[in-house]
Amino acid sequence: MESHVNGAPTVSVCIVTYNSVREIGDCLQAVRRQSFPLASVVVVDNASTDGTRDALARFGDEIRIILNERNNGFAGGQNQAIAASAPSDYVLVLNPDVTLDPDYVAEIVAAMERDPRIGSATGMIVRADSPETMDSAGLVLRPDRNAADLAAGEPVAAWTSPREIFGVSGAAAMYRRAMIEDVSDGGQFFDEDFFAYKEDVDVAWRACHLGWTAVYVPSARAVHRRGWKPGGRRSVPLFVRRHSYQNRFLTLIKNEPSGPHLFLLLPRLAVIEAAKLGYILLFEPGLLACWPRIMKLLPAMLGKRRRLFRRKMSKRGGI
Repeated sequence: MESHVNGAPTVSVCIVTYNSVREIGDCLQAVRRQSFPLASVVVVDNASTDGTRDALARFGDEIRIILNERNNGFAGGQNQAIAASAPSDYVLVLNPDVTLDPDYVAEIVAAMERDPRIGSATGMIVRADSPETMDSAGLVLRPDRNAADLAAGEPVAAWTSPREIFGVSGAAAMYRRAMIEDVSDGGQFFDEDFFAYKEDVDVAWRACHLGWTAVYVPSARAVHRRGWKPGGRRSVPLFVRRHSYQNRFLTLIKNEPSGPHLFLLLPRLAVIEAAKLGYILLFEPGLLACWPRIMKLLPAMLGKRRRLFRRKMSKRGGI
């Protein structure tokens, strides 16, 4: 149920930090400057050891801080924050390395309020080291089922028009509370088996199956300071690459529909994955350590898949 106050929608901001002392101050200052009044700002710290907690404490009662004794991952941390932010109508999932323009929330909410079918939205996310270059306009799911940041590396000038998209990147994603509740499985919005990386792709795909749409709102602008340069695999930590590789398979298991198209898709995927495996064996063998975990999680992923597609069929049948 939506909880508009005096006819106006309510919005909460949810941030997960982990050794984010260099970015979190600027991030929260930008949240503080939002032109749209916020119901709450919830920050979950995943056992930082670099001074992040001291930086958070300086914001006092302006934010609600949840201190985890261990790293609960992006997915688990955001689920904690989202639960603590209830019952706001909208939730902005925000990375600590993102700085919002003052009207980011206002522009996104205005767009989403025009159509109740919109479950998620994102703005124009640009690169900190090149503000005229796009970092993300949301997510795109390619024919080979690799998901990527839409518009990444393209000129900002080419992305000034709003449009419907596959889904939104978790860097600065606005979600409708009704959608969060609708697509959650076992009380989890982000799948905590993913821990981190591609959990936003999984959410986007689940939302599509259940009839929600996503939009890109270019009038909402933000700057993303990534910890590594896009496109250079060697600059990305092994931990990140391993989870990204693992979670691609988990996402496919959960979300790829069955049907005649699989006879065309599977051979193509087999060729792509065989080539990728050859590369990994030669240059990144450390990625293969995730396979025992993939096999261990397979029964749980198949169960989540069954529940998702049962719900999809029920919705289509009006049950």
